[in-house]
Amino acid sequence: MTQHLPGDIVSRRKGFVMHKGVVLKDGRILHNTPFRGEHVCSEEEFRAGKRLHVSRIPLEQRRRALHSAERLEPKGYNLLTNNCEHTAHRTVHGRPESPQLKSWTAGIALGAVAFALTRHPGITAAGYALGRSIGKKF
Repeated sequence: MTQHLPGDIVSRRKGFVMHKGVVLKDGRILHNTPFRGEHVCSEEEFRAGKRLHVSRIPLEQRRRALHSAERLEPKGYNLLTNNCEHTAHRTVHGRPESPQLKSWTAGIALGAVAFALTRHPGITAAGYALGRSIGKKF
C-alpha cells in the first residue's frame, strides 16, 4: 500500500463501487455518505475494515485540495449530484465529477438499449434469419 499524503484521494471498496475521500492535514479523511453528508472522520472509520487505495495527487493539486477542504461548507449527500466522488473531485480538482456514476449510467443505458433491441419483433426475426443463414454455411 502506498502511504498517503495530505490532499491525496483515498478509496476503499463499498459493494460494487469505490468509496472516495480526501486526506486532510491531520490524517483524517473528508468524505460524503448518505446519512451524514460531507464530513470528516478517522482513517479507521473511513476504511471500515477494508483495504485503503491511494491515488497520489500532484503537489499543487494537493495544496489546492487542502485549501478547499479548509473552506468547505458541508453539503448533503445526493447520489446523482453530490456523492463521495463528487466531493473528492470538487475538493481536489475544483469541479464536482463522478466517473463511476457516468460509467454505471452508460452501462445501464447500453443494457436497456440492447434489451429493447433484442425484444423488438422485427429485429428478433432478422437476427434469427441471419443466424440460420450463417449456420447453414458451417
